Amino acid sequence: MTLVSTDRPEAAASRVLAPQTRRWLLSAPMLVLFAVMLLVPLLMTLILSFNSFDFYGGIGSDLSLANYADVLGDSYFYEIFGRTFGIALAVTAICAALGVPLAWFLNRMTPFWRSIMVLVVLGPLLISVVVRTLGWAIILGSKGVLNTALLNIGLIERPIKLMYTSGGIVLALAHVMVPYMVLAVWAALQRADPSAEAAAESLGAGPFTVFRRIVVPQAMPGVLSGSLIVFALSASAFATPAIIGGRRVKVAATAVHDEFMNTLNWPLGAAIAMILVVAIMAVMLSWSRLVEARVAKAHA
Repeated sequence: MTLVSTDRPEAAASRVLAPQTRRWLLSAPMLVLFAVMLLVPLLMTLILSFNSFDFYGGIGSDLSLANYADVLGDSYFYEIFGRTFGIALAVTAICAALGVPLAWFLNRMTPFWRSIMVLVVLGPLLISVVVRTLGWAIILGSKGVLNTALLNIGLIERPIKLMYTSGGIVLALAHVMVPYMVLAVWAALQRADPSAEAAAESLGAGPFTVFRRIVVPQAMPGVLSGSLIVFALSASAFATPAIIGGRRVKVAATAVHDEFMNTLNWPLGAAIAMILVVAIMAVMLSWSRLVEARVAKAHA
């Protein structure tokens, strides 16, 4: 007697493929998209950074480390990278200081007011970066809203210089980066045990003590993830430093733009971009390892 299998071809194929193979096949479309949209441009930029450049002949075909030597051997670029990471660290610190209390209040609100507050927090992300930055230029200008108000009140005698300064860039970037920190911390607080706060209050702890001893440790995973996002986005930001900082306050992203669009030295611009990517990744990995080690030590 001949037995005829009633299984469908798809079912038979699924039994033949190993679970690991099936997972790779299911992930293949996203992996291909990731490679085409991110890895291929990065690889092309890396190759371009090794090409030579001549102002009369353009981009050469010979490969060398001359562009990296020019960047790493010039104090001018060290100043640019120092300013870039200084601004990113300041923005991250401001966002952490504002994001944790905001996320705590957001977590304690009723569902109706929480939904409204989420829209308020996400408001900066719903506006074009150029429009938002131009709005900050109007606020921070010598005759802008802030200086005019302070002069009318009598708190200052002359306008405070905020445009074309690193402080102005920090303010404008913190405005749009706070939502990332708030959402990351809020997600961490939602996974926390709410009874811990009630237990601390029942033992006589005040609101500040509860916030410092209970809320902040529970929010640390969100602060870590939010800090990584805020730092990376702030260090690589272009539009806000270009408008608020202008030509006087140059960061790594605007330096790359100048090399590509003004001097047309694409290989040198590519080298600056690759150094920026590697530096951001190194800082993020180091920060992640440090925080994870302290968390593991605290739970030990």
